[in-house]
Amino acid sequence: MYGYIKGTVTKITPKNIICENSGIGYLLIVSNPYNFQLQKEYKIYVYQYVRQDMIDLYGFMSEEEKELFLKLISVSGIGPKSALSILASGTVSQIVGAIEARNDAYLRKFPGIGAKASQQIILDLKGKLNFEEELTPTSGNLQDVEEALIALGYHKKEIAKVLGKLDATLEVGSLIKQALQMMMK
Repeated sequence: MYGYIKGTVTKITPKNIICENSGIGYLLIVSNPYNFQLQKEYKIYVYQYVRQDMIDLYGFMSEEEKELFLKLISVSGIGPKSALSILASGTVSQIVGAIEARNDAYLRKFPGIGAKASQQIILDLKGKLNFEEELTPTSGNLQDVEEALIALGYHKKEIAKVLGKLDATLEVGSLIKQALQMMMK
């Protein structure tokens, strides 16, 4: 079992990367290989998935992403490929927020996730996604909204529920207004 691999990314393909450490190239299946840059060193959190006929290494940019992946594959009917497609299409905070808010429609937009699977994810994981580390949205606007809501006294768990429903393309002022309206419901 591996915790993480610290090494240099030497190859990027549409589904995976190769991370070289001490002369060994580890083939890591990742949610979005193009988040990595060639010849740059990374600390990649790793999960070793073992089946009868194969062993795969899955790589993640953060511990939170790895933890969410592990929670997702614990859900009946969700395998590593489905879990990875969810992580490829949304941020950790958006996915957690959608699960906590029972946002079935948000989860169904991911490839390979239908109505039954999305309901099973919500049923199995709602209330069980307590990440101690800060969940960092990729959008600067969502980060600003999160900081504003924290300053107003809201808890990160409440904020995560709302962030998953917001349209990150809006301006910060509109996002904060929209988030506050959702918090009041």
